Amino acid sequence: MSRQITIGLGIFGLLLLFLAGSAVFTVHQTKQALVLQFGNPVRVIQEPGLKFKLPLIQQVEYFERRVLGLDAPAVEVILGDQRRLVVDSFARYRIADPLRFRQSVGTESAFIARLEPILYSSLRSVLGEVSLFELLSEDRAELMARIRDGTNVELQRFGVEVVDIRIKRADLPQENSEAIFRRMRAERLREANELRAQGAEVAQRIRARADRERTVLVAQAKRDSEVLRGEGDSEAIRIFAEAFGQDREFFAFYRSMQAYREALGDKQTNFVLSPQSEFFRFFDRLGLDTGATGKVGSAPAPVSSGTGEPTSPLGGGPALAVSPAPAPAD
Repeated sequence: MSRQITIGLGIFGLLLLFLAGSAVFTVHQTKQALVLQFGNPVRVIQEPGLKFKLPLIQQVEYFERRVLGLDAPAVEVILGDQRRLVVDSFARYRIADPLRFRQSVGTESAFIARLEPILYSSLRSVLGEVSLFELLSEDRAELMARIRDGTNVELQRFGVEVVDIRIKRADLPQENSEAIFRRMRAERLREANELRAQGAEVAQRIRARADRERTVLVAQAKRDSEVLRGEGDSEAIRIFAEAFGQDREFFAFYRSMQAYREALGDKQTNFVLSPQSEFFRFFDRLGLDTGATGKVGSAPAPVSSGTGEPTSPLGGGPALAVSPAPAPAD
């Protein structure tokens, strides 16, 4: 009898332990709980700690209390200036009312499917009123706040609060980017050609100035050289005239000797001149015979040059003489 009582007390103790364990639950600081009784919510617990519930009758469903994130896929929007823009955004939200959240969507995966179209609608609504310049200016934070507030209005029925919405990246569509790149390339080429044209103009101006200066310098140099040459010629003529005026006969003799040297320097030189020519006036003074024909012949007494070849007594070439022409036959 005592054994049966002991077994019964043991079973009763185990049952009490099971009931006590099922009546106690813990809420983590990162979680919030919703107590359900036969599937119907009866209590919301948002404070962490040790909590109690009716065993076997009530169940506990946990929801995140931390801020959750959504990295939305890129979407194309049309701005207020009719420019197309591909916007890549993300949102940060938290579950503010677990009861309403469970009643509206039930799970987080189902909520994500509802959040994306609401976020895209708010993005298009706000960005459709502004230009690209405003989106890239300091007013961008205000635009993000407007998008967040518009999204929160739509998410109130889900018991969710959007903490922040940001645009990670905003790009032009591929076709627009290519068109912009082509336009930028054309503008850069135009600017480059304009700079080249300006450089060519400056270079041409510098060349023209240098050519003008060179022409002026050359002309001045030629002028100065002509002036100096004229002064030198004038001085030479003056000196020549002074020398000529000192001894006219010696000067005439000296000039004649120069003429003989230049004219009779070649041994093969032949002259046909009149015997009374002024060219032979010094030959007469040397006692040379001049005939009627004026042919150049051999002198009566040639002077040897040391090489066995007769030379002129004037020292400039071969011996010269003018012999009389033979008498005509009867």
